[in-house]
Amino acid sequence: MSSPTTAAAPLVLAGLLLAGALAYSTWTIEVFLPTGLSPRTAYVSELAAEDQPYGTFFRTVDLFAGLLVLAGAVWALTVRPTPRTWLRTVGWAGLALFGAATVADSRLPLSCAATADAGCLARVRADEVPWTHSAHAVSSSLAVTGALVGMVLLTVAARRRAASWPALARTGPFLVALELAATGWTLASIAAFEAGRGTWGLGMGQRLQVLFIAVWLVVLAWDAAAEARRE
Repeated sequence: MSSPTTAAAPLVLAGLLLAGALAYSTWTIEVFLPTGLSPRTAYVSELAAEDQPYGTFFRTVDLFAGLLVLAGAVWALTVRPTPRTWLRTVGWAGLALFGAATVADSRLPLSCAATADAGCLARVRADEVPWTHSAHAVSSSLAVTGALVGMVLLTVAARRRAASWPALARTGPFLVALELAATGWTLASIAAFEAGRGTWGLGMGQRLQVLFIAVWLVVLAWDAAAEARRE
């Protein structure tokens, strides 16, 4: 007979991942707020810039999003009694990196929004912005890398054991493909923007990128909750 802690482990995991996904999606309320930033051209992280009117709010929800996903990944690695395959272990480690890097992102905000402020863009190109801009770029890159590692490897693991995570086994490959496409779009747009060739829909590409991560987390949380019901 499983202990109460063991039996509740999938439900705890589901709650942490779902809450993390919802917090990570809070940027969507920008459509109701007078941010002054264009969803088509602005980085998502510019909503949390120090000079933005709702910056403190968006930095706070990013902090909670990262902590929740990090807690879920650590829970899966240390408490949740899942088969200890290398795919699952490295996949959960990737999600832990994603969570930790998202926490770092929230503590290393941009000072201004370069896509909407010509003065800010001039300072960025003259390297006259705080060091947090460079640090934020590193933490953001690590977050996306961790998310991709987690999404790819845990989806492959789900495909190999479809009875355990059926929803992820069915939809995971599709979401991973969309995430890779959105990431490619985002990287190309960033390169174009930094070269002074326009934004190429940078804001839309990056919003799709973070949206697909959140949807994938919701699917994983759904499977964890379903596993809890089976137990």
